[in-house]
Amino acid sequence: MKQELEVFFDYACPYCLRAHEYLTELMPQYPDVSVVWRPCEAHPRPDRYGPHSDLCIQGYFFVRENGADVLAYHDRMYRAALKDRIDIESIDVLTDSVRDLVDADAFRLALQQGTYQKALAESNRLAFERSGVWVVPAYRMEDRKIDSVENVGVSKEQLRRFLDQAKG
Repeated sequence: MKQELEVFFDYACPYCLRAHEYLTELMPQYPDVSVVWRPCEAHPRPDRYGPHSDLCIQGYFFVRENGADVLAYHDRMYRAALKDRIDIESIDVLTDSVRDLVDADAFRLALQQGTYQKALAESNRLAFERSGVWVVPAYRMEDRKIDSVENVGVSKEQLRRFLDQAKG
């Protein structure tokens, strides 16, 4: 039976990008672990720190619900927020960045109408109120957890050791 690894992350977090790269590299070694993505906002509005990732996260819920490639979407959003530094607070700019992954018109409309705002709020509550996440990235598997150190993150070796425990 597969174990579930919950990954709490924010597209605007450079430590989450690095952790995502580590996880992508490591996961083929752990076929009995499935990843459950738990996006959450490290700095939700009206926090003055930005850019705000709320639209990116709402887009994730659209992608997931519509069967698009979630890993490709993750890569796009991390690149948009942290490498290309496009305006991730603009619905039009985000839509242009994913138009080859999803139905762009439906994506834009979902963001404009706030279709996934409730999912975003629930995801934030899950992370910060029910799962004890203090800083992202954070990982939960059964009764075990690994949390980032603020402004440091999680090393690849820490993540590997955490996943090794899933092997028994």
